[in-house]
Amino acid sequence: MAVSPASALDYLRTRSIVDCDTLDAKVAQTLGPFQDCTSNQAIAFAELSKPERKELLAESHFKASTLLRAMAETREPRFVGIELDELAVEIATVKLAIQVTPYLRGRVHVQTNPYYAYSTEKTIANAFRIVYLFKDLAPQWDSSRICIKIPSTWEGMMACRTLQLAGVHTLATTLFSMPQAVLASEVGCTYIAPYVNQLKVHFEPGFVDPNKLFMLCCNIQQYYKIMSSVTKVLPASLTSTDDVLALAGVDHITIAPSLLQLLSLPAGPRPRSIFDKVTPAMTVGLLRTSYLKDEAAYRIAFTRDLGGASEEKLTQAINIFCDMQDKLIALVKSKSE
Repeated sequence: MAVSPASALDYLRTRSIVDCDTLDAKVAQTLGPFQDCTSNQAIAFAELSKPERKELLAESHFKASTLLRAMAETREPRFVGIELDELAVEIATVKLAIQVTPYLRGRVHVQTNPYYAYSTEKTIANAFRIVYLFKDLAPQWDSSRICIKIPSTWEGMMACRTLQLAGVHTLATTLFSMPQAVLASEVGCTYIAPYVNQLKVHFEPGFVDPNKLFMLCCNIQQYYKIMSSVTKVLPASLTSTDDVLALAGVDHITIAPSLLQLLSLPAGPRPRSIFDKVTPAMTVGLLRTSYLKDEAAYRIAFTRDLGGASEEKLTQAINIFCDMQDKLIALVKSKSE
C-alpha cells in the first residue's frame, strides 16, 4: 500500500522538480533537498540588507576594486565600462549563490543587470562576467552549474542564443506569453520562467493579479513536448500555496521561503492541479510558428498578445528590477563609505 506524502511539499516533489527562490543558504539547508536555486535583484537586495551581510559587502567592494585595477591593465572586454559599485553587487550576489550550492543538486541562477534588458551585447558581456566571477571566487566549483537569468526581451533572447552556443545555461525570465515561449525554445534556453502573477503583486500591497497564467504554463509545456524542445518550464512569481499546488506536474517550480515553510507543514486537502485537467489544444496552430529569423513578426505577435497586456507586464517587471538594482547600488555605496 502506497504511503501518502507527509506534507504538501513532499507531494509536490513526487510530481515536479522543486527549486528554492532565495539566496539564503539556511533555507536551502533546512527545507531541502532542492534541485536549483533561483534569484533576482529583489532577492539579492533582501539578503544583502541583513546586518550579518555587512562583512560580505565590504569584502565584495574590495574585491571589485582589486579586479577593476587588474582588468584595466589587460582591457578585458567583460569588464570594460562597468562601474565599481555595479561590480561589487555582482560579486556579492555570486558569493551568496556559492554559499547555497552545497544544498543543491543542480544549478544556481543569477540574473543579469535589468538595465541591459534591451542590449544583446551588454547582456552577453554581463553573463560572461558572472561566469568569470564564479570561476574566480570558487576555482574548484563546477561552472556548468551556473544558469544566467535574462529578461525575455528580443535582445535578451538573442543573448541567450549566443550564450547557449557557448555552453552557458540560460533562463528566459519575466515571460508572459506564448510568442516569448516559442522564441525561447528556438534560441535553446535551458529554462523559461513564466510569471504566474505579474511582478507588482510582490511590491504593491493589496494588488491581486486578475489573470494568473496557470494555463499558459500548461500550454507551453504541452507545446514543448510536441516540438521535442529541450527547454524546461519553471514557473515563478507565486503568491500562495494554492498557486504552487495548482502547478503540480510542471517540469520545475521555484518557491519562495515563506511558501516553502507553509508547504512543509502536514498535508491537508490539495487543490486540483491544472495539469490534471484537459488542456485546450491552442498549441496546434503554433506548430509551424518560427520567430528566430523574423524579428518583426515576433515583435508584433508579442505586442498584440492579450491586447498588449503581456508587453505591459514585461515592461513593468523590468522597471521593478531596475528599481531593485538601484537599491543594490545604494546599499553597496552605503556600506563602503
